[in-house]
Amino acid sequence: MALQPWRKGRIIRIEDHTHNTRRYWIEVLDTDRFDFIPGQFVTLDLPISEKANKRLRSYSISSWPDGSNVFELLIVLTPQGIGTHYLFNETSIGTELNFRGAQGVFQLPASLEQDLILVCTGTGVAPFRSMVNYILLQQLPHREIHLVFGCRHRSDLLYFDEFKNLEENLPGFHYYPTLSRENWEGEHGYVHPIYERIAAGKPDILFYLCGWKNMIDEAKKRIVELGYDKRSIHLELYG
Repeated sequence: MALQPWRKGRIIRIEDHTHNTRRYWIEVLDTDRFDFIPGQFVTLDLPISEKANKRLRSYSISSWPDGSNVFELLIVLTPQGIGTHYLFNETSIGTELNFRGAQGVFQLPASLEQDLILVCTGTGVAPFRSMVNYILLQQLPHREIHLVFGCRHRSDLLYFDEFKNLEENLPGFHYYPTLSRENWEGEHGYVHPIYERIAAGKPDILFYLCGWKNMIDEAKKRIVELGYDKRSIHLELYG
């Protein structure tokens, strides 16, 4: 696939989301309509190195196509992340960014005829937010959708209120936030026992995984051990 051309966007809004994440709204300057497929990502060329390959950072789009020329990114500040430190400390409303995309094949099937189990950790929730809201917006026929989202503490929960509202407004959507380092009224522990419990006795499922390598590697192993074909697993690796 040929590389897409570089384009220019402008940051038009920034909001702190949690203690270490921010939401960035970027307006695409060369069009009135920025089309993409829910689950895709953009690649930013950040002025953080003289070497081109060390300037590139890719982020999943956390918003959904709505006919506008604005998209949203959800970015976590990582301690050793030169790119995220630049975005957090050197950009502001009005900053222009070079980007390529949208691109990527991590996307919903053409027909939602199987149950979906979406498993993520941290900002890996971003493409799933795009997908689920798009299903609601377009009123796409679907079966059961289960979003299993893992993080450490309640303060790390991303888009919590939004997903709780989606449970009320999107028939068949179920949200399972789980905390590994804090007891609360919801699920506790890692994501793996939760999707295993949901999948029990359901042969017709597609699994979507998004997050860090360790989580994805273990999830792939466990899902295959449950008896599912590897072709039922779709993944987007972070880091």
